[in-house]
Amino acid sequence: MNDDNGSTEPTGTEPTGTQPAARPKRTDARRNKETLLDAAAAVFVTSGVEAPVRDIAAKAGVGLGTIYRHFPTRADLVIAVYRHQIEACAEAGPALLASSATPHAALAQWIDLFVDFLVTKHGLASAMRSDDTGFEALHAYFLDRLLPVCSQLVEAAAAAGEIPPDLEAYELMRGVGNLCIGAESDTRYDARRLVGLLVAGLRRPN
Repeated sequence: MNDDNGSTEPTGTEPTGTQPAARPKRTDARRNKETLLDAAAAVFVTSGVEAPVRDIAAKAGVGLGTIYRHFPTRADLVIAVYRHQIEACAEAGPALLASSATPHAALAQWIDLFVDFLVTKHGLASAMRSDDTGFEALHAYFLDRLLPVCSQLVEAAAAAGEIPPDLEAYELMRGVGNLCIGAESDTRYDARRLVGLLVAGLRRPN
């Protein structure tokens, strides 16, 4: 408020500069959690969702207690990784479309990320076998977030005349998913190579 001299005095409700910076702390906590989820995803890719939690802690550079504080059960951790990677895939689509030389190049790069996601996803059903409802909800979330992104990339490539105009995004995602089945347990099978051939084969001659 103003005093008789026109100067301004604190009202008692205004910031004094001594209050804790809550927003930076929240930002740090979110960043730390994302680092943990990235580490868990990397371990899942190489060792599966049943990998020891201590391996994830070592990869993230944190203690076991930190992981259990955020994710009390393995299912909690797997679900969080699953959602984290869905969001990463969803956000990557428009960014790749904006930065790639052609829509087909963007589609190829996005499908490569999608394969990474599918490899991490293997084993989710068994990790959640006691919660079928939870798995169904995650599957719906997966389609809600990723199908529109894939559709945008497919439609852009079709509009540019790079791929057939009648390709459905759902068909492509389903086909890629089928090619990835069992890849994590067969060292002689390179799903990424097969998927790459599929995407390259979609491209129409100039």
